[in-house]
Amino acid sequence: MDIKDFKSGKSISQTGYKSFLPEKINKEWFVSSPEISTLLNEASAKVSALNAYSMMIPDVDIFIRMHIVKEATTSSKIEGTQTLFEDAVLSKDQINPEQRNDWQEVQNYVRALNFAIKELNKLPLSNRLLKETHHILMQGVRGSYKAPGEFRKSQNWIGGATLKDAVFIPPHHTDVNELMGDLEKFLHNTEINVPHLLRVAIAHYQFETIHPFLDGNGRLGRLLITLYLVSNNILKKPSLYLSDFFERNRQLYYDNLSVARTKNNLAQWVKFFLVGVIETAGKSTKTFDAIIKLKSTIENRKISTLGKRVPLALKMLNYLYTKPVVIVNDVIEALEISKPTANAIVKDFVKLKILKEQTGFKRNRVFVFEEYLDLFKK
Repeated sequence: MDIKDFKSGKSISQTGYKSFLPEKINKEWFVSSPEISTLLNEASAKVSALNAYSMMIPDVDIFIRMHIVKEATTSSKIEGTQTLFEDAVLSKDQINPEQRNDWQEVQNYVRALNFAIKELNKLPLSNRLLKETHHILMQGVRGSYKAPGEFRKSQNWIGGATLKDAVFIPPHHTDVNELMGDLEKFLHNTEINVPHLLRVAIAHYQFETIHPFLDGNGRLGRLLITLYLVSNNILKKPSLYLSDFFERNRQLYYDNLSVARTKNNLAQWVKFFLVGVIETAGKSTKTFDAIIKLKSTIENRKISTLGKRVPLALKMLNYLYTKPVVIVNDVIEALEISKPTANAIVKDFVKLKILKEQTGFKRNRVFVFEEYLDLFKK
């Protein structure tokens, strides 16, 4: 079916309200629009370039950890959390008590994504995996009482205080299992020829329209994009995350999902999605490139001056790539060194302007690998 002929679904009368029943999507979709075809080709090329670049980087998993933290922070921010990117890498006892719930939501997202990526080695991208990932996502945070890891068994809604003033009411819970079964089949249907980026764009739209869980649908739906690309070997490493693009264009994100439902205009959503892929893949490649240049500069111009302390300094640098905000006790534990040695290596890194002390205190000092953090903020 040409996406220009898309029919979104219909309103179904329930007791006191109308829910939206989407059409099933497990069919062969194609694009006749030259504009979308051009975007699709450009997006595919950008993703391929990002994949190739990420595979050339030594120890790329170290740097991808920070991409995951940024994705977790941004995706959670869309849902209303206030955790800053630099706070997300702190330990719980370093977070103000009133901010710990938001911080925990970000940590859950990191855990959920890492879990799902690992599980893809033995499980397909399936409803079972989505449920297990959702269970981790919702542990001990807002919505933890709303059936984590289970498709909903009651009606939910988006916007508004009640069903009566809701902006959008997803399908009735009795339709969720069948609709999610259709979505799962669509993700794996090898008998239809649908470009991967078009398939995942449609899948994300459908997931958000079904809203299969009582809470956490936005975060899991965005996570679904990366999981699909990794599970189909479009990306060898989980290096593409669209939440930053969606957050910066938040109203357009919601509007384009809505216009697909209300105006049968799936093409507009697909265009928006592909522009996001093009922009994000390009930025991710530039970030990796900047990381490699920074790494080379620090190792060749700074750490090389430390003489016999070079091996420990290199170990310290690799640790900072995964945790760029540290206290001395973090260094002691991670590098398994004594407190005097840890203080000495931190002092070296401050003197070389790799680390910057941010509190101004003499005790409980916090050191930031600011130049590296800034690469993910751009």
